[in-house]
Parts: sequence; C-alpha cells; structure tokens
Amino acid sequence: MKLTTIAILMFLMLGCGKSSTNGMNKTDIAPIDPPTDQLTYLALGDSYTIGEAVKQAESFPYQLRENLNRQSLHFSAPKIVATTGWTAGELISGIKAETFLPKYDLVTLLIGVNDQYRGNSIETYRKEFIALLKTAVNFAGGNAAHVFVVSIPDWGVTPYGAQSGRDVRVIAKEIDAFNAVNKEESLKAGISYTDITPGSRNAATDAALVASDGLHPSGKMYKEWAAQLSPSINKAFK
Repeated sequence: MKLTTIAILMFLMLGCGKSSTNGMNKTDIAPIDPPTDQLTYLALGDSYTIGEAVKQAESFPYQLRENLNRQSLHFSAPKIVATTGWTAGELISGIKAETFLPKYDLVTLLIGVNDQYRGNSIETYRKEFIALLKTAVNFAGGNAAHVFVVSIPDWGVTPYGAQSGRDVRVIAKEIDAFNAVNKEESLKAGISYTDITPGSRNAATDAALVASDGLHPSGKMYKEWAAQLSPSINKAFK
C-alpha cells in the first residue's frame, strides 16, 4: 500500500472525520419530542457506530433497526452520537454537547478502539467506560436490560492493519485486553454483552468483510453484528 494511502487511512482512524447525530445541537432546536408510535434507539460510539466508508443504511445501527422492525419491534431511525476517532473520553465530552429525548427504549455502546490505537491506559479506559455505562443506563430510563454493549473489532486483520507497521499480534492482544475490561464491567452492571470480535477477525481471509477504505467493516460485517445483537434485544423486549 502506498504511503499516501496509509496516511489517508490513518486520518480516518484518528481524525475528527465523519460524524452523525441524527439531530442538531442544543443551540439549533428545542428539546426533542419523542415519537408516539415507535420505539426509540440511541447508538453511542465512534466510526464503527457511524459506519465509516459505507452507506448509512449499511451501518450496524441501521441494519439492526431493520432486523428488529422485521421482527415486530418497530423503531424510529436511530439517533447516533459518534465521531470517527473518538476515544471513550471524547465520547463522554461529545454526549454533553447533544440534545436527547427524556429516555430511549434501546441504547447500544461500542467504544474503545481509538483508546487502544493511541496507546491510552487500560485503567483510564475502565473508568471512562464505567461512566459511559452509567450514562447509557440513564438514557434507557434506568433500565439496564435495554442497554447493549458491543465488543471492539480487531482492526489489525485489515489491509490497513497489515500495512500499519505495527505487530498485528500485539494489536490483537491489546484489543483482547480492552475487551476484557468492557466485558467485565458490562456484565458487572447487568448489561448485555455481544462479542463480535472473533467474527471481525474473519476479515483476514474474507475481503468482503472490509470496506473500500481497507480499514473499516463493510456492510456485510455490520449485517453480522446486527444478526448477533437481534436475539438478545428481542428477548429483552418480550
């Protein structure tokens, strides 16, 4: 991979690139009124929640919504609070700049890859992740059963990972360490945890699981995530 291509991909991982909130900032509109006939969904995260390098409809929150709608759980379009490159701490700050409904029927949280990428400490990540779990439960009206955490995928198996100059075995080990923290804290808080990491590593042998930028998941991989999440969510809402 040429150096210029690697530089572009690094910007996508670390830069304040694509972001989506499906809403406007506090200064733009009055507090949002919730829909009266549909369930509400809040997705918190980073580029993996936005669906960097794929169409919005192919992102995992939108594919999850479609899955649930087909199963008679009718959700309005998700509100997505995420920006490419965000760490857990930056997500905490980003949430403070948003306007939200009084509560959401469903909340998903996927955060941590940029903490690993930047070499942030596990201890700091744990503290910030715990804070985010509490925030997510508050958004769900205090109902931890309606909060769902998704593990961090392994970017080391992507073409970008292979050309990054880093040891992909070390990347995998560090991803596993961060996931051990978010799993432990999620389960301790009584929150559902979906481990998509093993499936993300199939990208090492299946190019169709990687988006055109060579780094982020494709719509096909996000479809797999949505399929993994759907049964747990269905169970919680029955």
